[in-house]
Amino acid sequence: MGREFVGKTVRSISLLVLALAPMVVSGQERAKPNHLGGQTSPYLKRAVSQPVNWYPWSAEAFKRAIELDRPILLDVGAVWCPWCSLMDRDTYTNFATAEYINQHFVSIKVDFDAAPDLVAQLQRAQAILNLPAGLPLTSFITPDGKLYFGGGYLPAEEEALKRYADKSKINEESFQLEVVRGR
Repeated sequence: MGREFVGKTVRSISLLVLALAPMVVSGQERAKPNHLGGQTSPYLKRAVSQPVNWYPWSAEAFKRAIELDRPILLDVGAVWCPWCSLMDRDTYTNFATAEYINQHFVSIKVDFDAAPDLVAQLQRAQAILNLPAGLPLTSFITPDGKLYFGGGYLPAEEEALKRYADKSKINEESFQLEVVRGR
């Protein structure tokens, strides 16, 4: 009876492994690494495994936005910021939200502590447009570097993102302020 029990158990486990294998592969495909690998900033390191296809602040990210004709979703945060951690957990690790972001934006992640001059420039621009300018700082920027909307905490709701992804409304309904020169 002992051998029969062990044999049935091994077969059951084998069938379970075979049944779960496609899910594991699917999860691995979803967890493709983003462009933050090799970054030294603690805030950017923390986001390496997020399903959002993050870029660090770079000319490469803006070039990609121009190639894809997509606006930029720029996230500024810090490891010591509890709202930034909450947004990372609730918004940027949500697979459905990340998929929408990846399809409609080029995403850039910036560490508040590692880029104080850039952050100050973004905060000033958002304040001029009477937009929230604290942390987390979420900015929506055209591929040519013009801020067209910004905010703080971005919820994991597709509806919250749709209004900022519609390129026809970007030009019609927003005041754009150049925030990026010489990327």
